[in-house]
Amino acid sequence: MALKDKWIVKNLLGALIFFAVVLIGASLGLRLVTRHGRTVKAPDFTNMTVEEAEKAASEASVRVKVTDSVFVRRLGAGVVYRQLPKPGATVKQGRSIFLTINSIVPRKVVVPNLYGYSVLEARAELQNRGLNLGRLQYVRDIATNNVLKQSIDGVEIKAGDLVVSGSVVDLTVGLGREDNTTVVPRLIGMKYIRAVDALHDAFLNEGSVRFDPGIRTYADSMNAVVYRQDAAGAVRTLGTSIGFSLTLDPVKVPEGK
Repeated sequence: MALKDKWIVKNLLGALIFFAVVLIGASLGLRLVTRHGRTVKAPDFTNMTVEEAEKAASEASVRVKVTDSVFVRRLGAGVVYRQLPKPGATVKQGRSIFLTINSIVPRKVVVPNLYGYSVLEARAELQNRGLNLGRLQYVRDIATNNVLKQSIDGVEIKAGDLVVSGSVVDLTVGLGREDNTTVVPRLIGMKYIRAVDALHDAFLNEGSVRFDPGIRTYADSMNAVVYRQDAAGAVRTLGTSIGFSLTLDPVKVPEGK
């Protein structure tokens, strides 16, 4: 091979090696920045103080950020009431988990107009306003899961009304003749609020809630987990009430939750 040809081959190989190194370096850098492929389960921060939540978040390689507050009379001041993403959700390492904490004093919020919303849209809007979804009352209507009425303690409320933050809003929603059943989710191992959210995700209601004798305070109930439930995996009509039992004893919680 001529000297000139060797020089060309040598430079081509050098260029290929250089670009390969650059591509590998860029790929590794991108993985470090985006933490590509590294995911964790979002911890359950319910009933933790912000300091406790920050410590638990650090141990789980995520971050927490307080973005809202509600007022729950029986819950400790400043503790976490709700979070997004939900406990158990798969998130990237370094992801921020947004916390709603319990405020020291109640504040008033404006009731949104939920008429015509789907149940899931209505729940998201209520949570954005610092309100909570209560019972789903189904009545015959052509549009399944569309909101027909909103009320608190049996009294209809209208858009623009002022209510205490953290209030529970019940919804009257439509139920068509078709597509009116759902599968009962498995609640075992979930804390109370997460279990109720899971039932609402499936358009079901919280039924009879049974507490172990060791659960004496509201804070205890928030920390307790479901160890027994009704009808897991069964098909039920939308709006059916599903009961469950809560415990603070981890031995009672079945494995494989």
